[in-house]
Amino acid sequence: MVAVDVGGTFTDAVAIGGEGGIRVAKVPSTPEDPSLGLIAAVRELADQGVAPAEIQLLSHGTTVATNAILTGRLGRVVLIATEGFRDILGFRGGSRPDIYSLAPTRPSDLVDRDDRLEVHERLGGDGSVVARLTRAEIRRIVDEVAARAPEAVAVTLLFSYLDDSHEKLLGEALRRRLPGVPVTLSSEIAREFREYPRTATAALNAGLRPIVGRYLLDARRRTSELGVTSPFLVMQSNGGCVPAERAAREAHRLLLSGPAGGVTGLLALGRRHGVDKLVSLDMGGTSLDVCLVQGGIPPVVPTQEVDGHPILSPSVDIETVGAGGGSIASVDRSGRLRVGPQSAGADPGPACYGRDGGDATVTDAHVVAGTLGPTTPLAGRMTLDVEAARRVVGRVGEDLGLSLDAAAKGILAVTLAHTSRALRRVSVERGIDPREYTIVAFGGAGPLHAAMLLRELGMAGVLVPTHPGLFSAAGLVAADLRIDDARTLLWSLEPGRFDDVLAWYRESATRLRAQLREDGVPRSRTRVVASTDCRYAGQGYELTVPLPQVSRTGLRALRHDFDELHRSVYGHANPDQEIELVAVRLAAFGELPTPEAPEIARGRAAPPTAARLGTRRVLLPTEARAVRATVWDRATLRAGNRIAGPAIVEQMDSTTVVLPGQRVTVETSGDMWIRETGRARR
Repeated sequence: MVAVDVGGTFTDAVAIGGEGGIRVAKVPSTPEDPSLGLIAAVRELADQGVAPAEIQLLSHGTTVATNAILTGRLGRVVLIATEGFRDILGFRGGSRPDIYSLAPTRPSDLVDRDDRLEVHERLGGDGSVVARLTRAEIRRIVDEVAARAPEAVAVTLLFSYLDDSHEKLLGEALRRRLPGVPVTLSSEIAREFREYPRTATAALNAGLRPIVGRYLLDARRRTSELGVTSPFLVMQSNGGCVPAERAAREAHRLLLSGPAGGVTGLLALGRRHGVDKLVSLDMGGTSLDVCLVQGGIPPVVPTQEVDGHPILSPSVDIETVGAGGGSIASVDRSGRLRVGPQSAGADPGPACYGRDGGDATVTDAHVVAGTLGPTTPLAGRMTLDVEAARRVVGRVGEDLGLSLDAAAKGILAVTLAHTSRALRRVSVERGIDPREYTIVAFGGAGPLHAAMLLRELGMAGVLVPTHPGLFSAAGLVAADLRIDDARTLLWSLEPGRFDDVLAWYRESATRLRAQLREDGVPRSRTRVVASTDCRYAGQGYELTVPLPQVSRTGLRALRHDFDELHRSVYGHANPDQEIELVAVRLAAFGELPTPEAPEIARGRAAPPTAARLGTRRVLLPTEARAVRATVWDRATLRAGNRIAGPAIVEQMDSTTVVLPGQRVTVETSGDMWIRETGRARR
């Protein structure tokens, strides 16, 4: 099984054999055509003995959809709306993005106003037909769409989540007339109420389909040319995979494709070590992704927002900030040091990568601080350019009136503040005590900062996976297939409605399981998870409540479960208030075979002499003075080895920093625990 995760700076690949053998590759990403980076990673695995023809499954995490939205490089879409409602995208939710700004910046328009067309038809709020869609009107609107030669078409008609017959008629006519143009019907991808989010979701999916479809087609063709004939799966935002063909049709579900793979790996790692309270610290070259997991269950929210646009699609609840190894350090006009959110990316990257990068980055600060040094191995056979790092960090120091060392420590201190704030957002700000949680540090830069966060927030410990820089890719291997379904009801929660609700769950489960069987998963390896969106009558927002038992008994328990969830989230509940059942949701999972995790040889408490690479002077933002840290080669360490800080553990895909007063223990799996020894210096 092979997994490839395309990130902003590097493309990571992991190959795991049936007996637990593992091969890894890390190559520079190719932003101009991400599929080239994917192919380069597969080629590097092939050079290590992974024959493309023997690959049984290829899983892929991609940033193509996210980058297309953030850069505005979507396909040209024509939107068809009900007469009088072409400006739903313009009015948005009716609120100002920044209520205190006299000139607020609006998110970019998903569809130009001239490309928003109106069709004469209308449904009422109860689903009844107010104005029927005629054949003549269908011919008129299809002709108008064809004359505009769009790259994609989106159809979002009023109240189509109640009755999709008008949308289907338009969809059939458009697909006959424009066979090569993807057509998105809102009722097919987001059968939920609230017109603006549903319209935005349909428009985004339509705009992404030409981009994502072309990319996946190119990736599939190029992997086939290498000899890969296995199924090609793509990670979704919800933490589950789908075949590439469906991913291309539902491209809006791929916006957190890469980070979701890290969360899937997080859950597998937690099960391996018997830990169910975890916080991910996924720090790559461009951004930091943080996700808090309680009880071993991934937090999934029914909607997400990207670049100001709402998307009706289940997504792993991830907090993202612009703080990565490539984040640029600069001094603003007021003389303050800033780090991020701008990033040097893959090209040119940090100055220390020797690609003529002219800006100081977090990685350059680590080089000056000594946490990255001459012995540090880099992916892509690169070597560190120490002088280049000193030059760009020195310029920041000159602007601040600080020495080179002080500038490097300042950049790292600001980065630590950004990462600490992100962890507080998913814990303290939600009423959760972070001291009960374990940090799982991964990404190329996560282990560089995890030990500092351990001390800063007083957390339970840090787990560093065997290959932290490739952990999101490895997480793809642990993912199952997943399909989601939802429907808006807006019914009172009363026994007279229970049979209708249960009928929807049965029909949905039958349909989703049939789809999984078409994907090659036998019924015995499928399962469904139900939930409901509930609110008190009169509220304008709802909470998603798990429904462990799909039965009349389970529906009766919703009264109590919703009250308790409302109390835990908002601090109060109203057991006497009527409850409205807003929507029903179902997720179907298809279990895929997961290879066994490899184990490493066992050793003594003292690491092998060959693992010790020397010592290095290191500057740490948590320490008043420079310290002398011992440098270790992680590949040479054995299970049971213990290392006292200050220490640096180096490997090809990442570097782990250990503070004075902390200790590392190597597990049989090769994973490393970092814990405070009780002698931590403040």
